[in-house]
Amino acid sequence: MISTDLALALRDAGLVWHPASGDRFQLDEPEFEADVFTVSEMTIEPRRYPTGVILAFNGTTEWALDSVALEDALWLPREDQLRELLRGTFRSLTRLGDAFRVDAVIQGAPISFEHPEPADAYALALLALLRRIA
Repeated sequence: MISTDLALALRDAGLVWHPASGDRFQLDEPEFEADVFTVSEMTIEPRRYPTGVILAFNGTTEWALDSVALEDALWLPREDQLRELLRGTFRSLTRLGDAFRVDAVIQGAPISFEHPEPADAYALALLALLRRIA
């Protein structure tokens, strides 16, 4: 799972989330900072209305939260989702001892990003792509 800081940077760079089953997210509230939620038809489902998307919490008994606006949730994309978002720019993922390197080609220029977590290496590459196309 990518770090909260990288998830925020991706959102700020323009990454748009269309919630689907299996997606993980955090709430933009200090009291939920350590909690990670998963979209699932059984417990948390996205509901689309003309006014926007909400995440509805169905049958949760731990705390009294019925729903939150999508804008109040921070998507934590998985490694496979980040790789898919890189599309044709992605070239390879290489293990380098205690780190991972993602190689990509953005606007004809080869670039590499290293991080101890593979998902964060993918996130760094996607962040670079979003910033270059913005």
